[in-house]
Amino acid sequence: MRRIFLLASAVAFLVAGFGSALAFTGPLLPKASSPEKVGLSSERLARIDRVIGKEIADKRLPGAVILIARKGKLAYTYVSGLQDPVKGTPMTGDSMFRIFSMTKPMVTVAALSLMEEGAIELTDPVSKFLPALKKMQVSVAQRDAATGAVTYKLVPADREITIHDLLRHTSGLTYGERTSNPLVREEYATHKLALAPFAITREQFVDGLSKSPLMAHPATTFEYGLSADLMGAVIEVVTGKRLATVLAERIWKPMKMTDTAFWVRPEKQNRLANAFATDPSDGSKTNLEGLDAPFNEPAFDSGGAGSLSTAGDYIRFSQMLLNGGTLEGVRILSRSSVQLMTADHMDPRITNPLAASEAGLGTLGYSFGLGFGVRTATGMTGIPGSVGEFMWAGAGGTYFWVDPKEQLVTVYMTQRPGPSRGYYRKLIKQLVHQAIAD
Repeated sequence: MRRIFLLASAVAFLVAGFGSALAFTGPLLPKASSPEKVGLSSERLARIDRVIGKEIADKRLPGAVILIARKGKLAYTYVSGLQDPVKGTPMTGDSMFRIFSMTKPMVTVAALSLMEEGAIELTDPVSKFLPALKKMQVSVAQRDAATGAVTYKLVPADREITIHDLLRHTSGLTYGERTSNPLVREEYATHKLALAPFAITREQFVDGLSKSPLMAHPATTFEYGLSADLMGAVIEVVTGKRLATVLAERIWKPMKMTDTAFWVRPEKQNRLANAFATDPSDGSKTNLEGLDAPFNEPAFDSGGAGSLSTAGDYIRFSQMLLNGGTLEGVRILSRSSVQLMTADHMDPRITNPLAASEAGLGTLGYSFGLGFGVRTATGMTGIPGSVGEFMWAGAGGTYFWVDPKEQLVTVYMTQRPGPSRGYYRKLIKQLVHQAIAD
């Protein structure tokens, strides 16, 4: 038994830590000669191997791919565990993950590239491009003073939804299956406005939203939901192309993100990462919210939750943002647009700021920009980091953050949905920051 354990440990070492670069065949960032050259400690980075390795060995995580870059150099790679725990397929650096809401930052970048060309303005009403959304209604709660009973009524929206509202989630749109507002929930269900992938077309999506009430008046409340999906619909109308084509032309191809898409083509389907069949925490059946088999081109590309990617692809996207919109001589956005995108956009008059802060990591100290959570306080969060960092995560367990002050980028890929995903995001974050040694 001891010999088997030592052999297993040796195999695990080969695919974890500094020896795992061979597991990647796609384009990566330039590699640092050693972590110390970019101010990271090899000894402290090895703690990631031990801690995450134990989670995998104890079958609490199926497997993971982690990339850390500092000062523009790839300083640490980790590939371990199983790509598919049901089939027993080993994890590789090229494994593809459902990144869910990590689609939203890419849609934001595409939208701001159109802004830079003068095709849209953030203050444009959405109805300029989608006239059906000009006159929206809001489902408003009313409490009976005598009985305390709550009922809902429809009232006209105070103003129209703008592009700005879509990008910062103040449109009044929500995720219908998660809301307690009965009028909103019923209409969303009627019009099949569920999470990605959409079985409906863009036209059906927009028509369904036009017939469904908003959760709140535009620009008054942070409400995480279908705003990025609607932004994707606007992008399609403005460009005359489907969203996948726009993202490929404006981001994926120039950034050499060769494995990012809205569905997995046949030749790549053996690289799709999967979760445990049942959640290790409570034994419940794992629910990847509709993306159990994204093997067919969707009817409508979900700009809010529909794409798949690899750690290698996403770290190139993240490094481009840290660089102020450019990578390897290719500029995607201007520095000023990146600054705008990663600033705090939660006006003091916007209610529900706690939701904006807690949406990504379940902790205070963050606000929301345009498609990203942004850190506004060093304290309050209970996890390391810097004011000005920006990040986002996906429902399947994925997570990334960019820390301009520390010149640090981290991408963490796994398929571990459920409530525990927040725990692992915070665990990875503290393990990475403790390795900073300069």
